[in-house]
Amino acid sequence: MTGVGIDLIEIERLEKALERRPRLAERLFTDAELAQARRRLRPGRHLAARFAAKEAAIKALGVSVSAREIEVEGGAREAPSLRLHGRAAALVAERGLELGVSLTHAQEMAAAVVVAEPAPRT
Repeated sequence: MTGVGIDLIEIERLEKALERRPRLAERLFTDAELAQARRRLRPGRHLAARFAAKEAAIKALGVSVSAREIEVEGGAREAPSLRLHGRAAALVAERGLELGVSLTHAQEMAAAVVVAEPAPRT
């Protein structure tokens, strides 16, 4: 099974949602993602790209899982990658998949693409 997911989000929309509901960040992002975002000049921009990646991964898998089960690592100086937890990790292992991710953002938009493809056999 292969799959592709893409997501585009307005950065300001996520920033406003996080302002209105501060606990939302804890429901969507892992502690590591939040810590990394806090070190950025504009944390909302960083988190928006990661949220887009989580949504794109869910679309690529074709199954709804918790956003916190999909963790985006890397970024600015290294290629981003996805670390999966819980049900998301189990689904990918069961299906023999690996996920590739690409992130981008402009002034007010963030986007991500995730490709799910068969993992190489070892």
